[in-house]
Amino acid sequence: MNELNLYLVLSAILFSIGVVGVLVRRNAIIIMMCIELMFNAINLSLVAFSSFLGDASGQIFVFFVMTVAAAEAAVGLAIVISLYRNKETLDIDKINILKW
Repeated sequence: MNELNLYLVLSAILFSIGVVGVLVRRNAIIIMMCIELMFNAINLSLVAFSSFLGDASGQIFVFFVMTVAAAEAAVGLAIVISLYRNKETLDIDKINILKW
């Protein structure tokens, strides 16, 4: 296996762990951490392809993904704190404020 394949396999494993974490876990903060893990897996594959092709556009695109991830973390954490203050739980099954 060449070096690109190893990075892509690692990226796929990290992304799969993130997907399983989002689907299985019920804690809102753990779910946000798993989404961040999926973003980082995507970043790893972008950097691997960029390095393999000798083009810097993939590495530049990583900065945009990191910016979106930082904004998502800030807004998501603010929402989680607000929900915890109102409902006193982080279990997403018990947070049902959008239901009638």
